[in-house]
Amino acid sequence: MRLLAFDHVNVRTANLAAMVEWYERVLGMKPGKRPNFDFPGAWLYLGDQALVHLVGVGREPASVEPKIEHFAIRANGLDEFLEHLKSEGVAARLAEIRDFGITQVNIHDPDGNHIHIDFQD
Repeated sequence: MRLLAFDHVNVRTANLAAMVEWYERVLGMKPGKRPNFDFPGAWLYLGDQALVHLVGVGREPASVEPKIEHFAIRANGLDEFLEHLKSEGVAARLAEIRDFGITQVNIHDPDGNHIHIDFQD
């Protein structure tokens, strides 16, 4: 057996509609085909890849320690992306990973999940 590629991240949310709207508006992902599960949710696509799977929950547990600190997506067009975030009012923190020639744009979705978008210098 050999691992081939990262497939998707699964995120629980009590704010399903707001999360779908944010991922579409801010990151350009599109809701798409999803199996007919017996629970609410949405699959958000990047091209033909369902990269973010959202699972709707009735309410968030009172205290949840996240097990994943962040997930990351590679992109191009850093300046354009920063302008887009500014126009959408999305706060961002930049980090330069000089040893790897990467600029990270760190953002948070409406539920506070940390995402960084990586741009090759």
